[in-house]
Amino acid sequence: MSAPRIASLVPSATEIVAALGFGENIVARSHECDWPPAVARAPACTRARIDATQPSGAIHEEVGALLAAALSLYDLDTDILRAARPSHIVTQDQCDVCAVGLAEVKAAAAAFLEAPVEIVSLAPMRLGDVWDDIARVGDALDVDASPVHESLRARVAAIAARATALPAKRVVTIEWADPPMSAGNWVPELVAAAGGIDALGARGANAPVIDIAAVQAADPDAIVLMPCGYDLARTAADGRALFADPAWAGLRAARAGAVYATDGNAFFNRPGPRLVESLEILAEILHPAAFDFGHRGAGWHPLSV
Repeated sequence: MSAPRIASLVPSATEIVAALGFGENIVARSHECDWPPAVARAPACTRARIDATQPSGAIHEEVGALLAAALSLYDLDTDILRAARPSHIVTQDQCDVCAVGLAEVKAAAAAFLEAPVEIVSLAPMRLGDVWDDIARVGDALDVDASPVHESLRARVAAIAARATALPAKRVVTIEWADPPMSAGNWVPELVAAAGGIDALGARGANAPVIDIAAVQAADPDAIVLMPCGYDLARTAADGRALFADPAWAGLRAARAGAVYATDGNAFFNRPGPRLVESLEILAEILHPAAFDFGHRGAGWHPLSV
């Protein structure tokens, strides 16, 4: 069997492919695929139609307008994809905001690729789905993925076992600031494994819109910011803007200095191997006396509000 030539169109898929030992086989990637750093050698075959430097509210409005018009948020460069000659394309079919849509990928493969290509589409909603996706990518690449996902499961289980002996903290997670949304999908499971209770999150479902009244009623011990696609610096800036509102600044967690910015783009937003590091970040935030994995300053920091 010849070595696979892989086009990865979503960052989490790129990280899964690399974890399985096929990082060098990536011949094309999405413009957002940046980990591991060596993947930058592969040409980017997608680009966003939205200016991500806009304020969160403007991004939300533009995304809504494009989706309402049944338009993609991304352009797929079929010339680059064709030149890469992939034998496999790994993409996603979970979120229209996250990457090029599956239908567009299938149409491009049929129209522009000369050789047959195997398309692997990922659609995780829960933590277990992520482990299953790792196994599915392994099957497509003809490699046993069980050592990878079993190691990840073991790391999660070890943290959860230690956290169960600690006092549970009530947490509100913020996946978007304008309008405010609480995190969904796998994040509430990570919060629980870290010794927390996600007061407003939607386990196994898309991020719900919330309002300040709901946050006030939840009265969380901690608020963790993890906006989709934002790095640590951008998250901190968004968080300071959100907590400029006296209603948010008056929350007990804010007054106690228990508001935290994280690098959601690198960790929480990517359903791949680094969800375990995301769990480590939550454990450090919620139980600093019990957990220290060295992520403070790089993956998260307290936010002065």
